[in-house]
Amino acid sequence: MSFLPELIEEGSALLWLAAVVFFRVVAMVSFLPGFGEQVVSARVRVVIGFMLTVAILPATAELITPPDSLPQLLLAILTESVNGLVLGIWLRLIIHGLQVAGSIAAQSTSLAQLLGNSGADPMPAIGHLLNVSALALLMLSGFHAKVASFLILSYDLLPALSFPDPAAIAEAGRTQVTRSFALAFTLAAPFVVLSVLYNLTLGFINKAMPQLMVAFVGAPVITLGALGLLFLSAPVMLAVWLSRMDAFLSNPGW
Repeated sequence: MSFLPELIEEGSALLWLAAVVFFRVVAMVSFLPGFGEQVVSARVRVVIGFMLTVAILPATAELITPPDSLPQLLLAILTESVNGLVLGIWLRLIIHGLQVAGSIAAQSTSLAQLLGNSGADPMPAIGHLLNVSALALLMLSGFHAKVASFLILSYDLLPALSFPDPAAIAEAGRTQVTRSFALAFTLAAPFVVLSVLYNLTLGFINKAMPQLMVAFVGAPVITLGALGLLFLSAPVMLAVWLSRMDAFLSNPGW
């Protein structure tokens, strides 16, 4: 029975390692696209956190020193929670770019108020459609495996049991916000161009025929044009967005 104390000691160390990993994982899952949505209950998020912890624990065990006192445990809770929140917010900004693209497209084509409150987060119908489609595409592309790899890579970017550098996080956050809005405008550019051409054409027609009620003619045209453009461009928009998400997950430092 001499092996029993050693087994208990090794089990305890493994449990502490799993706890440290879990602090980072569960904090990130609360902001994670798909898994961290409002419609997903807190219990499901915790279970997802446990599953991801079990998946990445063998690859991260050598990168973490298990806490052996209460102050070190409190430090692990604080540092890993902050690191997990930073990672989750970075990923959330990428899907936020798609939502902003939908809002720009809707505002440009006068479809901003159509079914605007149909989702958990109020947004225009185009943004809600793109958001749901992107989450479905993300889940079908093996997002859980990509997240596990991303978490393993994150320990090189944000070492365990240490607070991130505020200056570096601020600079990385500014870069991510800039890229998010740049992606949003890039995806919504066809709708902005359509809106400009529509308004210019409507202005010329109104100037040539002042007696014609151009609003009654133009409103159905812009609605039909926007829906047709969405039908044609949505697959391309989602493909571009997914490639951007995959690029960040495979190389968080880009």
